[in-house]
Amino acid sequence: MNKPEPSEQELLQRARQLDPAALTKIYDRYNGELYNYALSLTGDSELAEDCVSEIFARFLDVIKRQRGPDTYLRAYLYRMAHNWITDQYRGGSLGLLPLEEATPIPSADDPAQEAHRNLRIQATRRALASLTPDQRQVISLRYLQGWELGEIASAMNKPVGAVKALQFRGIEALRRLLLNDENV
Repeated sequence: MNKPEPSEQELLQRARQLDPAALTKIYDRYNGELYNYALSLTGDSELAEDCVSEIFARFLDVIKRQRGPDTYLRAYLYRMAHNWITDQYRGGSLGLLPLEEATPIPSADDPAQEAHRNLRIQATRRALASLTPDQRQVISLRYLQGWELGEIASAMNKPVGAVKALQFRGIEALRRLLLNDENV
């Protein structure tokens, strides 16, 4: 008979005691999805790896100092990742978002279709890069990661209404930018 997976709360309590098994379980549970999140926002596998590595190093440091989250560990880790990525954008080390890995599109045998697809990806990349960091985070978590609004609100430490507003404004901005791009 398999033992049930520990809850986030149980893992947090054990992690606060620096239990190696709990820390390993936290890493195993969230490493992949944090990497995918960072990759979808940076478009660079090395930066995504750096982000995840930095997040878990910071998390361990916070836990050692008896600080950090009391609840919502997943949201806390995503907030740390978002802040790290935002700092990278502010520092100028990140450019436009490559979407090829984040939004796989079937390859076309027709060169004209392939060219059109590449133009759409470039336009979408430019449009996403023009969003505010908060709008970009909401769009990424909602549509690339499949999160619910409540989860996003928790991760961003914002009310659900604010997340809905960010989502609405982000989608409207994307729509305007992409429609203007088509009319050029």
